[in-house]
Amino acid sequence: MNSTAKTWPPVEGPSPSEESEESAFETPTVDPAHTFALGVDIGGTKVAAGLVDAQGNILFQTRVPMPAHGSAADGFGAVQSAIEAMFAARPEARASLTGVGICAPGPLDPATGMILNPPNVPCWRNFPLAAEVQRVFGLAARVDNDGNAAALAEAIWGAGVGYRKVFYATLGTGIGTGIVFDGRIYHGRTGSAAEGGHVTIDYRGPLCGCGKRGCIEALCSGPAIARRAKERLAKFQQAGSPPAESLRAESKILALAGGNVDAVNAETVAEAFRQGDPLAAEVLRETAEFLAIWAGNVIDLLEPDVFIFGGGLAQFMSAFFGRIQEQLENWCVNKRYVEMPMVLAKYGPDAGIAGAAALCRT
Repeated sequence: MNSTAKTWPPVEGPSPSEESEESAFETPTVDPAHTFALGVDIGGTKVAAGLVDAQGNILFQTRVPMPAHGSAADGFGAVQSAIEAMFAARPEARASLTGVGICAPGPLDPATGMILNPPNVPCWRNFPLAAEVQRVFGLAARVDNDGNAAALAEAIWGAGVGYRKVFYATLGTGIGTGIVFDGRIYHGRTGSAAEGGHVTIDYRGPLCGCGKRGCIEALCSGPAIARRAKERLAKFQQAGSPPAESLRAESKILALAGGNVDAVNAETVAEAFRQGDPLAAEVLRETAEFLAIWAGNVIDLLEPDVFIFGGGLAQFMSAFFGRIQEQLENWCVNKRYVEMPMVLAKYGPDAGIAGAAALCRT
């Protein structure tokens, strides 16, 4: 899961005028004889930029705060500051750049590089991000969402190397996906394909933030895992019977949350599972069963060569990959599902930078 770059802590402060943070460790000297791509990862609180070589190694990175609730110019100013910080630190690389790739929150149009109306970055509405970067820096720029970009990085540099048809899923606060066929992102007709996190597997299920019911995101994301754990703990607290009291007293989830059910999150459940908590194991087994239903649909529709899982929850859910594959027998028409492995992504927190840079390689 580790990339070659430093994992940065979250940046605090809303102003893009603050000094950028730069890597404080030894990095390889840039060789101008080779080509590089500049990857820019835009989020609701930060803009990270990195110099990435032709093998997918992140040689250097920096970040600045993102004023997501400021003006459109403020938002672009943060992007400009991050890119300029990269050029200031590695001026010799500019002549060898193949372009600037940008991983940005959607909705967006990858064909035009237009940011449409992202809820996490409200400063931009119909903002021509790719065109602005090209105008200011004189470099070709490409824009895509984080799921697609990370999928491409994994396909050409990471865990998907050697596979033609890659299905990537990031498991975290939400569930994002990307589809790569023969080294190219599948965008669909309008550029909005691969919203796999919003595939419904239970039409009576919980309401998702997208407005649909029973999406896999509403069942298997971090908040969904926490919600189901809280519901079980609440039942134990309300029951009052000796078995319930015993389970409550022995629950490592509750202990890790300081006795406060409302403080339980997915990381609490994961840690409790590592410590052998049966309730945590039950919640995660149910999560695996939901993922098996979903993966069975993906296989019957797309038949990918490999499933690649990234994001903050992927590591501990990997303990259930075997269970998911066992359950596929119940949820797949295609009985050759055993030929489609489930693996962990190569890139961790730097997936956005690597993915953005990968956009310049196709």
